[in-house]
Amino acid sequence: MTPALPTLELQYRRNGRALPTVDLQLQELFRFAQALSAFSPLLTEWYLTSDKDLADALRYKAFDANGPTSAALAIVKTESKNVHDIRSVSVWNGAENNANAAVLSSRCNVLGRPDAFKFGLKLQPEVLDWKTGAQWMQAALAIWPADFSNFGPFWYAEKKVFKDRPGVSWMLYLPKILTIRQVPEARALVPVMGPGKKQIGTIIVSVTDERFSAENAAHVKIANDIEIRLVDQDLLPRYADL
Repeated sequence: MTPALPTLELQYRRNGRALPTVDLQLQELFRFAQALSAFSPLLTEWYLTSDKDLADALRYKAFDANGPTSAALAIVKTESKNVHDIRSVSVWNGAENNANAAVLSSRCNVLGRPDAFKFGLKLQPEVLDWKTGAQWMQAALAIWPADFSNFGPFWYAEKKVFKDRPGVSWMLYLPKILTIRQVPEARALVPVMGPGKKQIGTIIVSVTDERFSAENAAHVKIANDIEIRLVDQDLLPRYADL
């Protein structure tokens, strides 16, 4: 059986004329990391990723109790000293067993593609309750003003209907106020509130009674039907338009 490998993806535009500071980019990752710690002890410590060996990847903690560490800030600033158009920063949970690995990554751009955040994990326990994914998504949306965000198995991307648009998977956020009349196939619609307690968007949930599986034909059909319904109403954006 294909592992679930749940992934949370989010795209947004900062609309700045320059990259955000390294301090801000790492601070944003720290804020999201705080929302994960209650789920598993494997999500309480984070390290800067490295393309070298395990020992090197465990040298520098990304965060302490107050935010990004001075070492992490110094390293990322040095590595990106002459970078002005695109900067990627990623941290991982230091798991020696790859089956328990988790990664947070942030990519910021000045021109071209939208900025992006991604959270991927392999660890146990598996995410069985849709409300956990929705809580993580809401934590991310409180940090980044998303054009869309989705959460579900990594491999669902191969089964979505429209390759040029985001897929629904287990759940999809759009910055639109949606009703069950517009999306009758949804099993739940979760309002996302912004400043002033005004609704800024909606999380569309495809499955609520069990963990969403990309190998379950019934689950895939629900998600696909929602995608078609959204496109029919011009509610699901194309990547090229983001």
